[in-house]
Amino acid sequence: MYYLGIDLGGTNVAAAVVTEKGELLGKASLPTPRGVPADQVADQMAAASRAAVEQMGLSMDDIASVGIGSPGTIEPDTGVIRFWSNLDFSNVPLTALMAERLNKEIYLENDANAAALGEFAAGAGKGSNSMVAITLGTGVGGGAVLNGKLYTGFNYAGMEVGHFVIEHGGRLCTCGRKGCFEAYCSATALIKRTREVMQDHPDSKLWELAGSLEAVNGRTPFDAAALGDAAAGMVIDEYVDYLGCGVASLVNIFQPEVFCIGGGPSAQGETLMAPVRYILNREDYARNSVHRTRLVRAALGNDAGIIGAALLPLFR
Repeated sequence: MYYLGIDLGGTNVAAAVVTEKGELLGKASLPTPRGVPADQVADQMAAASRAAVEQMGLSMDDIASVGIGSPGTIEPDTGVIRFWSNLDFSNVPLTALMAERLNKEIYLENDANAAALGEFAAGAGKGSNSMVAITLGTGVGGGAVLNGKLYTGFNYAGMEVGHFVIEHGGRLCTCGRKGCFEAYCSATALIKRTREVMQDHPDSKLWELAGSLEAVNGRTPFDAAALGDAAAGMVIDEYVDYLGCGVASLVNIFQPEVFCIGGGPSAQGETLMAPVRYILNREDYARNSVHRTRLVRAALGNDAGIIGAALLPLFR
């Protein structure tokens, strides 16, 4: 049995053939059309889908269903993207458009939820019964699979983990609240804080590594801290403290079998994971239990969303 997953991004449309076990086979990617009607975006999605299928020497008759992971405000039950600013989508009936083009049953889900499902089914959470995943990127995305089923909330707006508050009255978040997890632990927040510290510490090695404020990226403070730079060490210590706080709070709410961290900063491996695990071990309410949540890195990278999208019908 083969399934097709589509990752609809603001830059590229990727499609892949996926097995029932979550193995990714043929994959194709095409540029996402910008400034065009939704019909033309759907045409490109269908073209990428057919290319992925043909790459495997298959036909659409071999595909059981098609799943789509998309940013924006999603209504999975109606198959409508209510709003997505990047492509100027408003009330786009995407599943209907794709069903017309591919003549298959189409599933639609938020891209963060799809990525969490991919990690659960075929990545860091494989073999478990429950998993919470967060992605540290431009924002902080999240998803959860509880008792083997994708959790989205009754209105499909659940697991917006970037927007629970970890510092009351703290930094202003893009959502309008103050002190959100995202405002402290996204890769964007890490970069912003590094720049602030650089301005306060002109002799820091951060300047040597980055060269300018504009050139700072998520690796810069880790690299400088590894060289013994005190200012960079301060940035990393603060970042880890907030990340550990957020992770421990989410574990105390859900107590999942697995907690998975992905996104750019997670590429630091145990440099990041070990101190966060230390905080979790200290602050997990179930720290004296025989059964403890395992804190792990995401395993699938950019393929998590496309695998999760493909497998949506198995975990709804």
